[in-house]
Amino acid sequence: MKTVGNVLWFIFTGLLSGIAWYLLGLIWCITIIGIPFGKQCFKLGRLSFWPFGTVVIKDFGAHPIANVIWIIFSGLILALSYCLVGVIWCITIIGIPFGKQCFKLAGLAITPFGATFGEKVKAE
Repeated sequence: MKTVGNVLWFIFTGLLSGIAWYLLGLIWCITIIGIPFGKQCFKLGRLSFWPFGTVVIKDFGAHPIANVIWIIFSGLILALSYCLVGVIWCITIIGIPFGKQCFKLAGLAITPFGATFGEKVKAE
């Protein structure tokens, strides 16, 4: 089911979302100061291509200043965009799983520093 969800996500939302993250990362990396922010964009761009089956672990205590700068310059508009797309997905019953992924990405878009993500491990 994870593969089907990721393929459908990539077709309908992920491709444009990932490209937008990578373009934003390139814009951030133009300046020397923006390179850490650009690296976060590339990390989130990779996640936005294939979000199903990925677990996000949040630990924002180590980077509060970076997250505040991020919220001011990029995070707020990105999070609002993901929330809007998530609401649109959730209006249709079949799109609720895609809406949940949008809300997961919105949480990361508002404060990406300190977040890590990886494959979900199945319990045996």
